[in-house]
Amino acid sequence: MSTEQPDEHVADESEHVLYLYETRKKIYALRFVGFFRKLKKRSGIPLLLGYFLTPWLQIDGRQAIWFDLPERKFHVFWMTFWPQDFMMLAWLLIIAAFGLFTVTVLVGRIWCGFTCPQTVWTMMFMGVERYFEGGRSKRIKLDRSPWNFNKIWRKTGKHGGWLLIALASGFTFVAYFSPVRQLSVELLTFSAHPAAVFWIFLLTAMTYMNAGYLREQVCKYMCPYARFQSVMFDPDTLIVSYDPARGEPRGARKKHADRQAGAVRTGAVGIDTVEAGAAGASALGDCVNCGLCVQVCPVGIDIREGLQSECISCGLCVDVCNAIMEKMDYPKQLISFTTENKLNKGQTQLLRPRLIGYGLGLIAMSALFIYALATRVPLELDIIRDRSMLYRETSRGLIENIYTLRINNMENRTNSYQIEVEGDYPFKFVGDRKINVEGGEVFTHLVRLELDPGLLKAGNTDVNFRITAERDESIFDSEQSRFIGPFRR
Repeated sequence: MSTEQPDEHVADESEHVLYLYETRKKIYALRFVGFFRKLKKRSGIPLLLGYFLTPWLQIDGRQAIWFDLPERKFHVFWMTFWPQDFMMLAWLLIIAAFGLFTVTVLVGRIWCGFTCPQTVWTMMFMGVERYFEGGRSKRIKLDRSPWNFNKIWRKTGKHGGWLLIALASGFTFVAYFSPVRQLSVELLTFSAHPAAVFWIFLLTAMTYMNAGYLREQVCKYMCPYARFQSVMFDPDTLIVSYDPARGEPRGARKKHADRQAGAVRTGAVGIDTVEAGAAGASALGDCVNCGLCVQVCPVGIDIREGLQSECISCGLCVDVCNAIMEKMDYPKQLISFTTENKLNKGQTQLLRPRLIGYGLGLIAMSALFIYALATRVPLELDIIRDRSMLYRETSRGLIENIYTLRINNMENRTNSYQIEVEGDYPFKFVGDRKINVEGGEVFTHLVRLELDPGLLKAGNTDVNFRITAERDESIFDSEQSRFIGPFRR
């Protein structure tokens, strides 16, 4: 009887497996109140208030911001936009992109750290988590403890708070597309449209997952901005940086220990620490290796390892490091918002070609957009000539053409308009020259033009229709069409 021996080569290969996907390690962020955390809070609160309260504002009897998809109307405060105004939306998105590029070149990924919705909502969810489960050490202890009444009610309260915030967020988002007051009543009476209910629950689930569970995973792997941000950086871009020349070598020491006395390495869990006071070892830097900069980081990175794509430039590590430096009577800004040139050369250049180019482009596009918005005419005229017949002879021997005028009043008020016709010949206008069109209405008006055939030198000629608002002559539009008569040899 023979026994097969395992293939040593196969066994050796099985021991060298490359794992392409790393299991997520939960981050227990330490809360530390400093300048940048306060700035983060003060920048996030106005955004949240604007998001949640804007749908409840009323202007001229309607919702202040309301994207009315069935009617193809987009109300933004005192203005109403139509599908034909979508070029302005494209223009606005291009301006926003250039604004992001300009800010990134100047101050790095500051958008992510202070105003990104993912950051702001995660901050809210982390606040609820701290309220029910306590600080960092308590949360770690709670997760490691067995399930009991204390753990159950704290976890239930946390997830209940998350769901309430997520539900309010999903409801508010849908309220920008459906009147919020009507939507509230319909939800309470179980008469809401299935599409509205679907989107509310879908957005609730997405908010709950993104801000509750994914958190830093969104910033590290899902957000495209993290992937291409470094392309826009240059050595003079302001980023969160650790000063290794000043901080290294790291080491724990007492407050009044002499850093120049030397150090000796001692073992620690996962890292090497250094203690001062042993003769013959190298002098210590300012970093006391406390690890607090890692504990406060919402994405769990160590800024001392250099610039990383995961860093969202929130500045929380700057706050806690400055506090430690102050306790140790060392100079602050060991970790700071600074530039690569400032660290390496001691100086930085604010104005450089790329930043100037982005800035000038942003200013020019913004000025043109504001001008186009300010001079936008809330009126549109479309002429449709009757194609069922080229022309018609009247009982009086005149040549007649029939036109359909489609007048789009893009204001929220009823306007009276005057219709005028211009051309190379004295056309006779048949129909009402003055019409009233309600706000937001597309009015169809049938008119006829008549002409003595003896005056027409060619088979057809241009004719121009012009419509003007009576209350404001600066509101007008014109459209050209053709007047067709009998062909002459």
